[in-house]
Amino acid sequence: MQRVSCPGCGAPVEFQSHASVMAVCEFCRTVVVKEADAVRGLGKLSAVLEDYSPIQIGTAGRFGERGFTVVGRIQLRYEAGIWNEWFIVFDDGGSGWLGDSSGRYVVTIARTPGTRWPGYEAIRVGEEHDIGLDGGPFVAAEKRVARCIGGQGELPLRVGDGWEARVADFRRGAEFVTLDYSDGPLPVMYAGLAQTLDGMRCQLLRDDEAIKASAGRYRGRVDTLRCPHCGTAIGYLPGLTASIVCQSCRSQLDAATPAVEVLKIGEAAQRTPFTLPVGSTGKIGNRPIRVLGALRRVDDEGNGWSEYLLHDARKGFSWLVETDEGWQRAEVIDEWPAPAGETAVRLDRIVYKHLYDYTARVEVALGAFHWRVAAGDSVRVAEYARGHVRLAAERTPQELTWSRSTRLAVDQVRAWFGLALPAAPARAKGATLSNYALSIRFLMWMGGLNLIPLVVHFSGVLPWLVFGVFALVLPAAFFDNE
Repeated sequence: MQRVSCPGCGAPVEFQSHASVMAVCEFCRTVVVKEADAVRGLGKLSAVLEDYSPIQIGTAGRFGERGFTVVGRIQLRYEAGIWNEWFIVFDDGGSGWLGDSSGRYVVTIARTPGTRWPGYEAIRVGEEHDIGLDGGPFVAAEKRVARCIGGQGELPLRVGDGWEARVADFRRGAEFVTLDYSDGPLPVMYAGLAQTLDGMRCQLLRDDEAIKASAGRYRGRVDTLRCPHCGTAIGYLPGLTASIVCQSCRSQLDAATPAVEVLKIGEAAQRTPFTLPVGSTGKIGNRPIRVLGALRRVDDEGNGWSEYLLHDARKGFSWLVETDEGWQRAEVIDEWPAPAGETAVRLDRIVYKHLYDYTARVEVALGAFHWRVAAGDSVRVAEYARGHVRLAAERTPQELTWSRSTRLAVDQVRAWFGLALPAAPARAKGATLSNYALSIRFLMWMGGLNLIPLVVHFSGVLPWLVFGVFALVLPAAFFDNE
């Protein structure tokens, strides 16, 4: 470890990794650049947005058999939102990055690119590309241009406010690769795997109370803001929710900048009834959850359904989907399926057959979301099924994601959110057949079946037939008159 004095304020600044070339003074925000035999100041870097990430400088974990510690962070913003890149130092002296985007985590390590890689402009999301690694092609998952909006701790490269990153992400099964074209046409390659906090056995994470106390610190609010158009209080997650649609006036707001700006004043429209109102809270197991946003989507044929964005402070985002057929719970998956012929995919050795291809268009969006969303947005969806489990690939020109959904009983959803069971609808006389009428029809049908034995054994069958008539007709008449 190397300790130096900040050229700006004299406070101590520590370098834990020999790979680090700069650090950000936590007191005055001066960028401290480490050179051969001295340090110097290189302007200032904005403070990071204190968001809902449980990771912090000092968090420790494991990637495979290697222990690591988080020593720095870059915060980046792109068109659809923001994400964190945490600089990690391994116990054996190596280094890497822990990507943290909307509760999804990826650990990557720099690798020397091979002799083959696609040019940045040639990359098409959803298509397979040869990126020079053994094992076959990778699928382009995301392509974006992002700008640095803040940083803290020590970092292995010189960055400042406005520093631009041009990157493309690729996936193959559980493998993850980033090609970084920020410095020119020859990319820097980072390869690794998608991870979870539990899988990395992370320690020294921020707890729920610490997160809530600091989140949104430089915005001046914790987890609510006022719509600048109508004044309605709106719940959101600083640093995680990039788009907000006011539930009262339908104004679309940009929450990915410190100053919330009105992007578009919502037009007066008929309110869409949602079973789960935005802001609803509940519990899944022992974990508190909250409904951040609600979408109403329609397909090419006009069929509609509702989607609810849930947030758990530790486990991140998930979805509840409500259709005419019932409820489903959906989660984005980190391990991508592989093709299994022309009309199927395979995941975890299970083959899912292709069901539908359609365009899903957002008709109504209310609440807060971890990407920018508005009415009229559309994605191309391909669905695959095996029993009650479905896989769905959603693609835009900028991003491809896979999710897995399973059926839920409506009683389970009601239990999670403490919803009362709906009252049984009142029976309108004459609207449907009564119990009494149904019993008469049943008796007529049974009587027809008994005609033959009744003719042959009249005295033996008749008493039992009369008993059956009274047993069916009298209770039905009683319940119809309640």
